Amino acid sequence: MLLHRIGLTATAALGVAALVVGTTVAEKKYDTGATDTEIKIGNTNPYSGPASAYGTIGKTITAFFNKVNAEGGINGRKVNFISYDDGYSPPKTVEQARKLVESDEVLFLFNTLGTPPNTAIQKYMNSKKVPQLFVATGATKWGDHKDFPWTMGWQPTYQAEGHIYAKYLLEHHPQGKIGILYQNDDYGKDYVKGLKDGLVGKMPIVAELPYETTDPTVDSLLNNVSQSVGGVLQPAGLENSKGILSSYYLKDPTDPQWKDDAAYKDWVAFMEKYYPEGDRTSTFPVYGYTASQTVVQVLKQCGDELTRANVMKQAANLKDLSLGMLLPGVKINTSATDWYPIKQMQMQQFDGQRWIPIGPILSGELSGT
Repeated sequence: MLLHRIGLTATAALGVAALVVGTTVAEKKYDTGATDTEIKIGNTNPYSGPASAYGTIGKTITAFFNKVNAEGGINGRKVNFISYDDGYSPPKTVEQARKLVESDEVLFLFNTLGTPPNTAIQKYMNSKKVPQLFVATGATKWGDHKDFPWTMGWQPTYQAEGHIYAKYLLEHHPQGKIGILYQNDDYGKDYVKGLKDGLVGKMPIVAELPYETTDPTVDSLLNNVSQSVGGVLQPAGLENSKGILSSYYLKDPTDPQWKDDAAYKDWVAFMEKYYPEGDRTSTFPVYGYTASQTVVQVLKQCGDELTRANVMKQAANLKDLSLGMLLPGVKINTSATDWYPIKQMQMQQFDGQRWIPIGPILSGELSGT
């Protein structure tokens, strides 16, 4: 009888132990900005000021999270997306970022736009250990995971883009000479470094001249962030853009080759339902839509561990992520030592009406900052 009781006691104890272990495994972990029902995400965007054309990206993201919430949220949680206007003014960005972190208490910032605004808040965000995730700028420094482990870019870097231009020039104009006109700041210098690294001395650079953003300029090559047909070329006059070369990694919504593409149709349906006033000839809403899909994937991978550290861990654990409005063959990949999600682009030339692709998808390597 005594042995029987001991057996029952041991069995019961094992049952309790199993119960405790099971509870530990299923435990939810939250940082400020996350609960059983909500994920609070912050953003700054230039809805006013000289860069207000990019404000449509913030509006697209808002619309996308409205779609996500209407469809049940992420792992059952609704997204509370808070976006403030910073007018592309770094001091204003600092003010709004502090408000988002300290007053609104967001879990992280997502897709804050612009190199100068993000530079202004990078040290603050890292000191607070709040993710500054998938910033909307291609500066190479957003991949510095050692010194700034809470900041990560999303789009191809300007250096990688410069590398791709070098590959194109070496293949199509190997006997040519190069003159460089670049914006006199970190943004412009990133492109120059990427171009020079890609050329590896194989083509002569006969002139190199900086310009200020206030100067009038004439270019025959537009960088990726300025090649939107609806957002940039059309306002400037399509006739003035014929022959311009650029690069891209997103499907151009004005390109008829995508008219029967399922992913393009999904994007159009999204725009019609959630952002009907948005410009469907611009790549900016495509950008906001695709970046939002990326952060949703990160949050899905986080599961019930919605901590700031896990957000960064999962952002650095994206494997061959293929999203519908990326060009075929362009995939998102990150790791603990690779914080550059998109590294592939394709050259293109504007024919006066639309961009015509040139050659294959190219990868832009980095040689450091």
